[in-house]
Amino acid sequence: MVAEPTAFAARGTTAEVEQGLVFQPLFNADGLIPAIVSDAQSGDVLMFAWMNPTALQLTLSTGLAHFWSRSRRRLWQKGEESGNVLRVSEIRTDCDQDAIWLKVVLAPAGAACHTGNRSCFYRVLTPADPAGGGVALKRA
Repeated sequence: MVAEPTAFAARGTTAEVEQGLVFQPLFNADGLIPAIVSDAQSGDVLMFAWMNPTALQLTLSTGLAHFWSRSRRRLWQKGEESGNVLRVSEIRTDCDQDAIWLKVVLAPAGAACHTGNRSCFYRVLTPADPAGGGVALKRA
């Protein structure tokens, strides 16, 4: 059984949120906050995921990245099936505290994406026809 998360501070004024040093995360109407995950050494973006309060609290308390799966409607620890866990070296929030940035170390070094790619962002969008439309994908 997963312990209930410690309540985060209530939202304060705009000045308190933007300039203060009290963590006051803003979760959306579904109770989620977006999380960007990057490699702590290279800075490469590895993935994007959602966190609910429990996932955020578990990430803070264990040092391992946890997320909320919208499709499976459940909490999950990254790597629980693949073995490619994300060890968190730093967590940041943005200016209005409605997004999270995890800097991580892949352990073991390998894939952050469920497809086996190091990053979930392994394709580049390019105009298929500069004159008229369409978008093509190519591997990064």
